[in-house]
Amino acid sequence: MNSGKVSKSNWTDEIATLKAQKNAVIMAHYYQTGDIQDIADYVGDSLALAQWAARTDADIIVLCGVHFMGETAKILSPEKKVLVPDLAAGCSLADSCPADKFEEFVRSHPDYTVISYVNTTAAVKALTDVVVTSTNAKQIVDSFPPDAKLIFGPDRNLGNYINAVTGRKMLLWDGACHVHEQFSVEKIVALKQQYPDAEVLAHPECKSAVLALADYVGSTAALLKYSIRSSKQTFIVATESGILHEMQKQSPTKTFIPAPPNDSTCACNECSFMRLNTIEKLYDCLRNESPEIVVDSEVAAKAVRPIRRMLELSDQLGL
Repeated sequence: MNSGKVSKSNWTDEIATLKAQKNAVIMAHYYQTGDIQDIADYVGDSLALAQWAARTDADIIVLCGVHFMGETAKILSPEKKVLVPDLAAGCSLADSCPADKFEEFVRSHPDYTVISYVNTTAAVKALTDVVVTSTNAKQIVDSFPPDAKLIFGPDRNLGNYINAVTGRKMLLWDGACHVHEQFSVEKIVALKQQYPDAEVLAHPECKSAVLALADYVGSTAALLKYSIRSSKQTFIVATESGILHEMQKQSPTKTFIPAPPNDSTCACNECSFMRLNTIEKLYDCLRNESPEIVVDSEVAAKAVRPIRRMLELSDQLGL
């Protein structure tokens, strides 16, 4: 890195200058650190990031998130340069679904419609009929006939949740997110005893035992909206702890407690991949226009169809 010539206090100003010079926008996921969220032009969940990427008129998109989010932006805006602060920012859920193995699974069920969670590689999306996010998964699944044969991958927890709330029997790929798998039921119960008036908010990627404790289950954006409108003052939040930054900004008088993982040495649950992005790396990648996301053109041509179908259905459903 060559950012040593710029002091930490000046990174924000330098990034703003570079954005203007290069006609760039910064998009950040809610799971990024607070300093990155604060400097971003757009902060949102996976659905919102995809929607913004599809309609921005910027020449450069800096996607502060994980690799599959950068791929999605590139697939939707192939003529734009898409950068990520750290190419090593992967996703355990996407890694749990190798494209070659998923293709074998799909081919073994030729009469099934394939629904893939957005937390997948471009190669997996290319094998998919429609992509979903946690914001729109239930509604898009509900748009299919009740007797439709559906494959859902890769998150088994989200798939189980949708099956439970819709009465479906989708075939599920056996994948999971390392962050949402690690929440401790016992520690959440202990927090509820310590804060009896607190509501538990949980992401549907959590295990069913955690969801059973929740007062509200929803996507990252839905959890944020719920925390804003709720009359409660204290919340135990079972998703990646980055969302607490925006929750606290939107509701400064409320208390937000991160649900702890099983690891007794940590009080909150962070995605190690998301945290690879830093404000320094953001400055460097915008200045150097690197690292850049590149998606194979044939894969992109196949992957863009289920992503655009998701966006069209989301518009129709008002999401």
